[in-house]
Amino acid sequence: MTAASDLLRPSRRPSWAGRNYSLLTASAFVTNLGSHGALIAAAFAVLEAGGDGGDVGLVAASRTLPLVLFLLIGGAVADRLPRHRVMVAANALNCVSQAAFAVLVLTGEARLWQMMLLTALGGAGQAFFSPAAEGMLLSSVQGEQASRAFAVFRMAMQGAAVGGAALGGAMVAAIGPGWVLAADAAAFAVAGSLRAFLDVSHIPARAPGGGMLADLRDGWREFAGRPWLWGVVVQFSIANAVVAAADAVYGPLVARDHLGGAGPWGLALGFFGAGTVAGALLMTRWKPRRLLLAGTLCVFPLALPSAALAVPVPVTVLCTVMFLTGVTLEVFGVSWMTALHQEIPEEKLSRVAAYDWFGSVALVPLATALAGPAETTFGRTPALWGCAAVVVIVTAAVLCVPDVRNLRRRTKPVAAGTRHATEAESAVGGVG
Repeated sequence: MTAASDLLRPSRRPSWAGRNYSLLTASAFVTNLGSHGALIAAAFAVLEAGGDGGDVGLVAASRTLPLVLFLLIGGAVADRLPRHRVMVAANALNCVSQAAFAVLVLTGEARLWQMMLLTALGGAGQAFFSPAAEGMLLSSVQGEQASRAFAVFRMAMQGAAVGGAALGGAMVAAIGPGWVLAADAAAFAVAGSLRAFLDVSHIPARAPGGGMLADLRDGWREFAGRPWLWGVVVQFSIANAVVAAADAVYGPLVARDHLGGAGPWGLALGFFGAGTVAGALLMTRWKPRRLLLAGTLCVFPLALPSAALAVPVPVTVLCTVMFLTGVTLEVFGVSWMTALHQEIPEEKLSRVAAYDWFGSVALVPLATALAGPAETTFGRTPALWGCAAVVVIVTAAVLCVPDVRNLRRRTKPVAAGTRHATEAESAVGGVG
């Protein structure tokens, strides 16, 4: 029998799975497992405290608002301070806020304003954590195996999301939302402890700068100077918003009226999660040469769920559509991380990641708020077709950017201050 210690030896890991990468993957799995269960628990905690659907929306919005407000500052802080310290501090804040939320729920003393405040603290922690975590992950792998490493990382994340939602739902039903929130607080404590052992000695010391505003301006120049970067971020800012509206508002309504209720809709979402795991598994093997061309073409299927809900199709067809969408969206996700890894200088990774995250979430609250009035004005079916059309239009538009079509996979990291691959590097390889 193999000793447990033998399984933990570095020789047992692939060459690209170094110490930092392994710690980051393990800690991300733990937090994703807890957080996706906690999302369900928070909603039921509001309802059990006497709230209604509007109150659930207020608590959800309380998390999104500070996330949007502090993301850019979080990116600048993560490029100025050691990233693992920023991550651990953010995990500590999330742990404390979720623990307090759990105590209030378990004692039956939870009030709406308290739940909103504690959720807002969690969103603020996420605003500082996410850019630091992405920068740390992107700097933890090197060379031609980077895309495989990102695919495995995302596979662990997506698997934990699917498992966490299923486990969280079952635990809420069995023991109540308070204990699920407590488990999430414990998950943040465990993950923060793991992240404290990250090694940042390989990251060059940051040169003294002109302050926070100078860092923000420098990050903006890095972001705005790359058409492929801001083009894709704008694309997803719009696409994420309309997809969120379709999934969060219209999906449950269509399920209630045509598919048989919450059960079939939850099943469809589960198939989407399974598709993301399958897509990440695919990307451990497939390495498209034209990273963003292959990734962007795989965004077009993101319009299919809205179209399927507009028809509406039977549950079996919807599940198939959701699975396919999950697979193709993960192709984009891995390709996007690989492009950031090879093109963005290490010392600016977190600031660029902050703009990426900001674009991903900035319009979501507005879109979900407008979904109801749009349904009243145009009708649910036209609104869903509109969501599908918007995804197709913005994805086709970003393909007009030459750098999106032509960016090629490279194995050498970009040097600081370098904006684009050289002509010789761009000539390598064929169409992905």
